[in-house]
Amino acid sequence: MSWLKRKARNRRLGSDHVLDVKVRSVQVRANRLRLGALALALVFATVFSLFLLWRGGEWVLNRLLYENKTYAIQDIEVQTDGVIAPDVLRRWAGVKIGENLLALDLGRVKRDLEMVSTIQSVAVERVLPGTLRLRVSERDPLAQIYMPRATAGGGLEMTILQLDAQGYAMTPPDPRQLAVPPADTNDVLPVITGANTGQLAPGTQVESSQVRSALKLLYAFGHSPMAGIVDLRQVDVSSPVVLVARTGEGSEITFSVRDMDRQLRRWRQIYDVGQRLNKAVATLDLSVSNNIPATWVDANTLPPPVPRTKNLQHTRKRNV
Repeated sequence: MSWLKRKARNRRLGSDHVLDVKVRSVQVRANRLRLGALALALVFATVFSLFLLWRGGEWVLNRLLYENKTYAIQDIEVQTDGVIAPDVLRRWAGVKIGENLLALDLGRVKRDLEMVSTIQSVAVERVLPGTLRLRVSERDPLAQIYMPRATAGGGLEMTILQLDAQGYAMTPPDPRQLAVPPADTNDVLPVITGANTGQLAPGTQVESSQVRSALKLLYAFGHSPMAGIVDLRQVDVSSPVVLVARTGEGSEITFSVRDMDRQLRRWRQIYDVGQRLNKAVATLDLSVSNNIPATWVDANTLPPPVPRTKNLQHTRKRNV
């Protein structure tokens, strides 16, 4: 009998232990659920608070800055080192008087202007409270090149692209876009001929090494002792090793693609010798180091030089 009593007592103890474990498990789950609910509430409260702060900050910025008439654009100030009219640059910028200066996308204005092939770079600046300042650097054309272009009828026509000293191509500006109408002048940019221009288009840079050499020659010529004495009208780049330049006076000068400054100085020395002898150079090969081949004509047989005025578009630099 004592054995049966001990067994019954043990059963009661086991049941009490199981009940205690179940109660503790329920309490743990309840605590976890409360903690989870509290965490979710905190996350929701944090997100909602951040949303309110964002919307409130946006409202404050709009009221105080982006919709504030104090910062409405009243003036678009244009400074350019070239010849394009300020009103044209303002139109290309795509900005209207009255727009909010602080809300304006300056990067968009810069990109839109620099997409124009004649413009090299643009700096855009806010001048509070209501001025937008544009500083424009235009490309300075150094030469021109004729390009074939397909017509709507399936044929071909020749169009002109201008090149700056770095070989960037640009479309000649419409005379109506210039700040001052171009003067009547016989001064035109030198023409580069014999080039394989491939896919050259406005805004792209020429890849031909011979064309680049021709541009170097033209730049060096403009700063050489021959500048202003003769008129360099054309540079033929069809040869892979030399450049053949032709002047308005009818001379044909052959250049090596190297050491152009030295060759231009030698040209001036030979020119001065011809002046003393009343002779003019017909052909001259400066690509040869020694015993320079040259042919002469009587200077009196040449037509009188045509007076030339400076190319307004090519040389004028201005601020507006």
